Amino acid sequence: MSDVLVKEYYADNVRNEWRRLIKDAYHRLEFDTTLHFLDKYLPAHGLVLDAGGGPGRYTFELAKKGYDVTLLDATQANLDFAKRMIRRHGLQAWVKQIMTGSIVNLTEFPEASFDAVLCTGGPLSHVLDTNDRARAISELVRVAKPGVPIFVSVMGRFSVLVAILLDAQYEIELPHFGQICETGDYLGGRGFTACHFFLPEEFRQAFIRPDIEILEMAGLEGISSQHVKELNQLAKDDKRYKIWLETHLQTCTHPSVVGISVHMLIVCRKGMVN
Repeated sequence: MSDVLVKEYYADNVRNEWRRLIKDAYHRLEFDTTLHFLDKYLPAHGLVLDAGGGPGRYTFELAKKGYDVTLLDATQANLDFAKRMIRRHGLQAWVKQIMTGSIVNLTEFPEASFDAVLCTGGPLSHVLDTNDRARAISELVRVAKPGVPIFVSVMGRFSVLVAILLDAQYEIELPHFGQICETGDYLGGRGFTACHFFLPEEFRQAFIRPDIEILEMAGLEGISSQHVKELNQLAKDDKRYKIWLETHLQTCTHPSVVGISVHMLIVCRKGMVN
């Protein structure tokens, strides 16, 4: 049932999701910080899987940089929108495939197919079943070539609680508040779709495997998390904002900052074959 809710939500919000990462300075933090770590760890060229890539914001960006990209998402409306944007901007030569599918089952791709794997923006958070999340991680690792980077971002639990404190205090006495606190699971129905909100240690633990080396974790909104108005106001002052962004990048990998962030990113490397 949660899969259906997620598909329906994103089918109804395609344009909002496309604009979300660039609509203001605050939301660009998630996008630009992710790109910072992509630039740091991606190979100079190659074929990248954008798994759960929605309407293709990262596919679009990587294609512009000259990477070959395969975009996979569970929502057909997202993929139809991505196709239009890719045609409009003449990026068809770099986007090799646009296909419907789930991050839980990537059997359409052979083992070691990709030079990098992305699952960014929170697709793994929309997999509520613990076993399915483990399968999704296994699939993302399986399709990566040995030695290549894997980037996964999820939504953080503590930040959701802060958001409720700031904007929706009436929810504190509702049943789903306790469920989020105790399990991280939210079943949808109150402005957002079904989602699992991660604790930072839970997120890291999910990637502790013999075939993965964890390189870094980062809080994508970092010390600016939930400070939407303040960050957007600061962005009007170019000099101060530049200093703040430098501070953001210096602090976003600190464990305490990762834990409070709206979105958390983990960067891993698939182990080499012995």
